[in-house]
Amino acid sequence: MTHYDVVVMGAGAAGLMCAIEAGKRGKSVVCLERNRHAAQKIRISGGGRCNFTNINTDKNKFISENKNFCISALKRYTPQDFIKLVDEYKIDYHEKTLGQYFCDDSAMQIIDLLLNECEKAGVEIIKEIEVKKIEKVDGVFELSTSEDVVTGDKLVLATGGPSIPKMGASSIGYIIAKQFGHSIVDTRPGLVPLTFSDETKGHIAVLSGISIDDVEVSVADKKIKQKFREALLFTHRGLSGPAILQISSFWREGKEIVINMLPDEDMFEILLAAKKDNPKQLLHNKLSAYFAKKLAVYITEETDVDGQMGGLSDKKLRKVADMVNRWHVLPNGSEGNRTAEVTLGGVNTKEISSQTFESQKTEGLYIIGELLDVTGYLGGYNFQWAWSSAVACGSSMS
Repeated sequence: MTHYDVVVMGAGAAGLMCAIEAGKRGKSVVCLERNRHAAQKIRISGGGRCNFTNINTDKNKFISENKNFCISALKRYTPQDFIKLVDEYKIDYHEKTLGQYFCDDSAMQIIDLLLNECEKAGVEIIKEIEVKKIEKVDGVFELSTSEDVVTGDKLVLATGGPSIPKMGASSIGYIIAKQFGHSIVDTRPGLVPLTFSDETKGHIAVLSGISIDDVEVSVADKKIKQKFREALLFTHRGLSGPAILQISSFWREGKEIVINMLPDEDMFEILLAAKKDNPKQLLHNKLSAYFAKKLAVYITEETDVDGQMGGLSDKKLRKVADMVNRWHVLPNGSEGNRTAEVTLGGVNTKEISSQTFESQKTEGLYIIGELLDVTGYLGGYNFQWAWSSAVACGSSMS
């Protein structure tokens, strides 16, 4: 039996960062990781380059039933604070779009930074270890593992959600949180591609591989105000790309999404002008000036409108324009946890201190990162939440 001041379950972004902060304060800390390698999700993030923060981070970039919960931690450890740490390690990075910061080289640089900081802080990391049972006995947490019994005065849950199970993700954190009295806000995959029914999928599959650099996407629901303007990608199963991943966090089954494929232009006005100025031009050729040819043809097939511009009624042109600027699409689901970047929902934040991240149900228990009902938009916000919540938690253990 080995005793520590702090036991952290999960050696991902939040777990490692929290362990570092606690270790800096002289605490004996161990990180328990069930996978062969630490920080698996960091390794594959951002196409292997890790979108490690977003300079535009604020509470409005997060989804939670408790909207203000994230404010304190985000103010206390900011994107600039993590960037300063990255600078100390002389890691080259760049701002891609919309405030997103990526490594120039590899996500492994962020992992190496965290592991090096752990070593400096005296943090022990034990990998390929399974936690079988947890009990709290006489104020001490006892973890029966596949190796031995580990005990700790404080226990930090940083196991993340079940998204991307091939990286070793699971729902173990929710199970433990419930064991110690916590409620769970309904969970579902977030930042995930949307899929169509077999009938629709077979029809739209001709567009697979085609992308549009700039679309505006929303949910056909007046209660949902969010709109996202980014790129869209047609896949063999449905729709993906940043715009779709973003709106997927607000979409619910049975709801349509609305896609404006040309958000800066009024396609009806464009078509009316073309009808007057170039009446012999074919409609699909006019559309090809704005979209890939396959997509232009698809629009004419879906609306059942084509031919020379001069021979098309304004009503028919309006039908085409509506598909371009207000295309209503009904997904039948998403690709689920298999490809979801995050998990929406999680441990109810009303039961957690926003200052220390200590449980209000069980003294000495702390919950951080993705496990909580705080989910960021696409673009580095979830990593920043991991850093901020972890630092707030770890720094409270003085």
